[in-house]
Amino acid sequence: MTTAFDPIVLGGKRLANRVVMAPMTRSRASGPGAEPTGLMATYYAQRAGAGLIVTEGIQPSPVGQGYPDTPGLHTAGQVRAWRTVTDAVHRAGGAIFAQLMHTGRIGHPSLLADGLVPVGPSAVAAEGRVYTHQGPKEFVTPRELSEAEIRQTIADFADAARNAVEAGFDGVEIHGANGYLVHQFLAPNTNHRTDAWGGGTEGRIRFAVEVVTAVAEAIGGDRVGLRISPGNPFNDISEDYPDEVYLALLDRLAGLDLAYLHLMEGPNRELTPRLRKVWPGTFVLNPFTYPDVTGPDALTLIEDGSADAIAYGALFLANPDLPRRLASGGPFNTPDKATFYGGDHRGYTDYPALSA
Repeated sequence: MTTAFDPIVLGGKRLANRVVMAPMTRSRASGPGAEPTGLMATYYAQRAGAGLIVTEGIQPSPVGQGYPDTPGLHTAGQVRAWRTVTDAVHRAGGAIFAQLMHTGRIGHPSLLADGLVPVGPSAVAAEGRVYTHQGPKEFVTPRELSEAEIRQTIADFADAARNAVEAGFDGVEIHGANGYLVHQFLAPNTNHRTDAWGGGTEGRIRFAVEVVTAVAEAIGGDRVGLRISPGNPFNDISEDYPDEVYLALLDRLAGLDLAYLHLMEGPNRELTPRLRKVWPGTFVLNPFTYPDVTGPDALTLIEDGSADAIAYGALFLANPDLPRRLASGGPFNTPDKATFYGGDHRGYTDYPALSA
C-alpha cells in the first residue's frame, strides 16, 4: 500500500514524500520591484521537508498583479531574487515549483503601475472588494482583452516559465483556479465572449489549453503542473455544471505529459473520482475540508488511491516541518490568521519546528 511518506517521481525528479505545500499568498514582497526577499527565502527553506513546495502566486506580467506586495517573474531583478529562494530550498534538500498566477479582473488600478487596469475575458466586474495599500476598494470593471492581447498574455506565461527555470525552479504550476484569469475564461459568468475564446465548451477551455501548451513547449511538459477548482465560487465565479468543461479540458491536456494535475476540491466531491480516472498522470489533491483545515486524516486518500499526493495549505503555514509532524501524529501549531498577509517575520518564519 502506498503511503504519503513513500517517494514519488514527478517530472523526472524523485521527491522524498507525497506531502505537497500548497500555494498560499503571503504578501511579503514589499518594494517597487515586486521581488522576493531574504525573509521569503528563509520561509520556503524552512518548509523544504515537503515532497514539493508550490510557491505563492507569482504574476507573469505587471497587469497580472491583483494584491499588494505579491512577487513577479517578469524582470531580471525578480529572477535574480527568486534564485536566492530556490538555492535556499535546494540546499535544504527540497523541490520547488513557481505558481504562475494572473489575477485578471481581480485587483484594482491602484495596485498597478503606468495607468494599467485589470483585464479579463469580458468586461464583467466581480462583486466584492480587494485589499489595497489604501484599504479595501470595490472591484472595477475589467477591460476586455483583445485577440492580440490574449496572444500576448499567453506569451507572458511562457516567458515567466522560462524565467522560472532561469531562477532555479524545478518547474511551474499554472493557476487555473480560484477565480483568476484562467478560471475566468472557463466560467460562463465571467466569459461572455462569442468569438473563438468563448461561447461553448471548446471556446471556454481554449485559453487554458493554449496557456498550458505554450508553457509546456517553453520548458517541457514534465516541468508543468496545472491547478483547477471546478465549481469553486471564490472571487464571484459561478459554475453550476462544471463537469463537461473540466472533463473536456483534461482530455485536451492529457497528451502533454504534464508533471501533475492539482485539484482544489469543492463541495461537489462526486466530480473528483471522475477527474482522477481520466487524468493519465500524477494527481495532486487539495481535499475539501471546509470549515476545517486539511489535517492528518487526508493522508488516507493516498492509501486508498484517491490521489498520488496531498496538498496542505494553512497547516503547512504554521508547521514548517509538517511532514515530520504528520508522520508522528502531531502535535500541530495553530495558524494565526491575523498574520497571513503582509507584515514581518511574525506569523511567517517564527513558527517553531519540533525539537530533536
